[in-house]
Amino acid sequence: MQKTSARLLALLSLLQTPRAWSGDDLAARLGITSRTVRRDIDRLRELDYPITTVKGPAGGYRLEAGTRLPPMLFDDGQAVALAVALRTAAAGTTVAEDAARALATLRQVMPPRLRHRIDLLQITAVQPPAAAGDTPQVDAQVLIELSRAIHAREELRFDYAPGPGTSTDDVRRVQPHHLVTWRQRWYLVAWDLHREDWRTFRVDRIRPRTPTGPRFTPRDLPGGTVDAFITSRFRGNDGTTTDWPCQGEVVLHCPAADIAPFAQDAIVEELGPHRCRLILGSWSWTGLSTAIGRFDTDIDVIGPPELAAAFGDLAARYAHAARTARPETGPAR
Repeated sequence: MQKTSARLLALLSLLQTPRAWSGDDLAARLGITSRTVRRDIDRLRELDYPITTVKGPAGGYRLEAGTRLPPMLFDDGQAVALAVALRTAAAGTTVAEDAARALATLRQVMPPRLRHRIDLLQITAVQPPAAAGDTPQVDAQVLIELSRAIHAREELRFDYAPGPGTSTDDVRRVQPHHLVTWRQRWYLVAWDLHREDWRTFRVDRIRPRTPTGPRFTPRDLPGGTVDAFITSRFRGNDGTTTDWPCQGEVVLHCPAADIAPFAQDAIVEELGPHRCRLILGSWSWTGLSTAIGRFDTDIDVIGPPELAAAFGDLAARYAHAARTARPETGPAR
């Protein structure tokens, strides 16, 4: 039989799984008697672990949330995952400093072998530079308020700070559904009651008003999942399809191995040692032709005709820019 301390840790590890365990199941998993299980449960309760007894034919035990944080048990994989999350997930929010302190506390109580693994993970979460007038920092309290309204299914009113081209705050009334992150920014997915349509709002521009509104029955999100909806919206669609509005096919006179690392979500097919097929999407035909043009090689357009026309328009635009460019002047004398 295991020593009492090791047995308690094994028991606690099982109880941390979000389910109810019968005494017989715990005894079988740990190789002990049901009587020993009951004694060990009492020991954990004395250490302030809130373990409740589940009523029923077989009875059982469940670890509940307590009034204070007792000692916790993580296996190796959980500890490493938590350290990685603390170093990266809080980027762009005001809880970054708290996350750093939590990681320092976690590291302090780790055994040397795990501490060494964590120290090898030199991760820096780099935020993209903010544009003029942009405020990408997200207030953790705003995230909490939005999450509470989503969970309670309550209508939400908030001031929405002006974006490019606007000068005054806009008051919105919405039915909030999800908080998501997309390319290191936080967004609120909600049904806009004034516009009667789905909208995504930058959380760093939201200032919630109180009190919140009445409760509502959630609507079905277009696309079926948050993933599909967000991907669709940021590709310029209505949320029901994740396809790009404009998609074209070309042959590039360049090896597929040279194109693939920079093709993002495009399809690259090798046609030979010096040619490859590229299928790519974008918001517009002009945007698509520009994205393809960044590959420094000859291009054969397979289709559709709109893509070929966009290349022609760009060629004329670039030729005009070249003709109107001012000649270089020498240094001032």
